[in-house]
Amino acid sequence: MNVLYGIIKGKYDFTIHRITLPFKDLPEAFDGFTITQVSDIHVGSFTNHHAVLKGVEMANLQKSDILFFTGDLVNNRADEMEGWMDTFSRLQAPMGKYSILGNHDYGDYSEWPSPEAKAANMERLKQTHADLGFRLLLNENLVLKKGEQFISLVGVENWGKRFSQYGDLHKAMENVPAENFKILLSHDPTHWEAQVLEHPSHIHLTLSGHTHGTQFGIEIPGFRWAPAQYVYHQWAGAYHQQDKWIYVNRGFGFIGFPGRVGIFPEITVITLKKA
Repeated sequence: MNVLYGIIKGKYDFTIHRITLPFKDLPEAFDGFTITQVSDIHVGSFTNHHAVLKGVEMANLQKSDILFFTGDLVNNRADEMEGWMDTFSRLQAPMGKYSILGNHDYGDYSEWPSPEAKAANMERLKQTHADLGFRLLLNENLVLKKGEQFISLVGVENWGKRFSQYGDLHKAMENVPAENFKILLSHDPTHWEAQVLEHPSHIHLTLSGHTHGTQFGIEIPGFRWAPAQYVYHQWAGAYHQQDKWIYVNRGFGFIGFPGRVGIFPEITVITLKKA
């Protein structure tokens, strides 16, 4: 019965997860700064436009300062977005929308008639991000300002221990002053332990997705279990080491198993506080 619910309703049971994260060196102007994070849309899996639009509207109702999308817009091909552009272009935030790529976005799991066709698909997907109003970060960084203060936003292409490694953290961090407060968008959470934690420049907050929490598990007060935990050290929610945080979003969409049981689609709202 739970599996049947997960296939019919659970995959569209969008859930808000709220968390406040403290940082000693957060600039005063960003005390109380709010982030909405969406990840792993996997638009090619969706069939119910009305249900998905409700999820988009829920994200907008959070009225966060900024919106981050952390990869896997499609399952395999850019043309999956046909018919969905209006829905996802409605995502809004006053300080803008920023995005990165996930492992499914590169077309690596499809057969292509030629390398040129695969490259054209990639360019189309990049243009799709722009048409949706996202600033796609491709191993690069920029500055977010509030008044006279600022933080650095860094975005890497996909880097995972078991998946494609297009990400170049060294390149993405070029010219970022060591003293800046930094937020990193990196799709696969295995990147955190492999490179981010030990990076010579302190990266305060990493936002990831990718795991979906395996779309199956148990989350009740005081107890969490999902098969994802046997593969990923950081598989859902917030984790803290060395005064650094990572948040792993459970995903907005689904792929493979056409449902969600116990691990429901997530919209994350993060509030930054000065400790």
